Amino acid sequence: MEPCGIGLIVWVLACLSGPSTGYPNGKVQEVCDTMIPLHGYSSQLFPKHIIEVNVTQFRPGDHVKVSLSGPAFEGFFLQARNAKNLKGPAIGSFVLTDKMKSQLLTCGRVKNSAVSHTSKSKKTHIDACWIAPRDAPETVQFLVTVVEKYKTFWVKIPGPVISQLNIPTWTTATFTYESILTSQPISHLTVPFSASDCGSTKFCVRNPTDCDPKTKDCFFLSFKQDQSVMLVEMSGPSEGYIAFALSHDQWMGGGDDAYLCISDDRQVGISTATLTGRCYPTFDAQNALEEMSWRLADGLIQCSFRRKIHLSALQGRFNLDADYYIFLADGEVSEDGTIHKHHRQPLITNRRYNVTGPPEDIGGSRSPFIIKAHGALMFVAWMSTVNIGVIVARFFKPVWSHALWFGEEIWFQVHRVLMMTTVLLTSISFVLPFVYRGGWSQQASFHPYLGCTVMALALIQPLMAAFRPPPQAPRRQIFNWLHWSTGTTARILAVVTMFLGVNLPALNLPDPWDIYTMIGFVAWHVGFDVLLEIHGYCLVCKVEVLEDDRVQILQSLTSAEAQGQTFKKTVLLIYICGNIAFLVTFLTRIGQV
Repeated sequence: MEPCGIGLIVWVLACLSGPSTGYPNGKVQEVCDTMIPLHGYSSQLFPKHIIEVNVTQFRPGDHVKVSLSGPAFEGFFLQARNAKNLKGPAIGSFVLTDKMKSQLLTCGRVKNSAVSHTSKSKKTHIDACWIAPRDAPETVQFLVTVVEKYKTFWVKIPGPVISQLNIPTWTTATFTYESILTSQPISHLTVPFSASDCGSTKFCVRNPTDCDPKTKDCFFLSFKQDQSVMLVEMSGPSEGYIAFALSHDQWMGGGDDAYLCISDDRQVGISTATLTGRCYPTFDAQNALEEMSWRLADGLIQCSFRRKIHLSALQGRFNLDADYYIFLADGEVSEDGTIHKHHRQPLITNRRYNVTGPPEDIGGSRSPFIIKAHGALMFVAWMSTVNIGVIVARFFKPVWSHALWFGEEIWFQVHRVLMMTTVLLTSISFVLPFVYRGGWSQQASFHPYLGCTVMALALIQPLMAAFRPPPQAPRRQIFNWLHWSTGTTARILAVVTMFLGVNLPALNLPDPWDIYTMIGFVAWHVGFDVLLEIHGYCLVCKVEVLEDDRVQILQSLTSAEAQGQTFKKTVLLIYICGNIAFLVTFLTRIGQV
């Protein structure tokens, strides 16, 4: 090779391996100190983006909402530092409000002390919650580096400075569970709760419906009125916390009134809090609860307390003699006292209730009805109607080749009806999540993207079929391949989408049952598909007899076709029965969520 060629290659490799390395995945721990992207370009001078916080003062343990906004950007790197020493290390830790757009990083010895992007997708707004540490300095300033594109970025954009109040930690307005445990005396419960008075003297919420609060799989909440005071009992399986909230709507976070029982495996703290947006609960400095008791046994957290029905003097606490949606949730608590977001959809009552009214014994759902309908319709469409329609068209043309139904061959009419049913069900189901969310969901990972692709392919199929060429036309073969490939792609993507959908928080069918059952269904369908393919191949081999004996050939064909049709009809019947069994199983599970 010529020396100039070798030199050129070395130069290119040197450029590629130099410091101009991008981090589209946001793993930028290498720049924790400088916060300067290793892009090989200079920082811009005049920032376009701003940092906002929801408070100007804080106490150790407080959760401060930090917001970054501005023109569309690809990457960011957010830290909190001592305002008097901005070259010092990161201070405090963060928790996320949107794991799709942001992630936590550890800078130095402080875990989760920085927030960065997860991909280079365009963003205009990011929220995070900063937790003030016990050893926080007097003043803290937030800094952010923003990357608009590879060559355009701003380093250490200064944000607001917040100052620490010189008040002892135990008087803070926002607590971790450690301060909750020591805030008020709490006694021990000696016996588990009972559901025997539910509907007679107690207003109860149970999940599953009619479950026994003594069992390990029962979430239980009861209200019993005693003149102007309400006795509340709450129980459920959890290794962290259980909580309920009262809300004016079915969306958690609009200033809702929350009550938490938080365990550290040795004792339980009970406190009230306000839920605002997707940030962490804001615990109350003044606990409105009385006669608090708890019990940890058999994997259950049980707690009870009394509170006055009217608490107008305490901001954030609702009066209990009004109608509210009731939420019931559980989640984990980390070793440092951080309360994590519930790992599954909370139970939500299907309408507003007044717990001071006539006692009722109700259940609830961890999945909204509209999401259940979405899942159910998709299962009917892509587990049953589409697969039966494809099998009929692919393997049963010879079986019903001369039988007509409304002027068309039976196999074609069955195929067309089932496919149009699939498109109709998919279209109805497709709209439901958008109605529920009021727009696009950023929390559902790849599921909505694949769902949109399946919807598009489902609409293309009937349009393509409407313009199919005549059977003997030269372009008919091209149509056949396009029609088959589009339909097959849609079916494969639909199965992948269902695999992703059954574990989304809004539905969250039981693990690992849902995955194993889906695998069983796929194996069932593929098994019958292969069986019919093998049968067709064997049938062809069977009729390849003596070349010159036309009579024997015709006799063999007639006999083989008769045997083949009986076999195919039997297989189809068995397949439909099994398919319906899988479908009913999933629909039953969806109804029970």
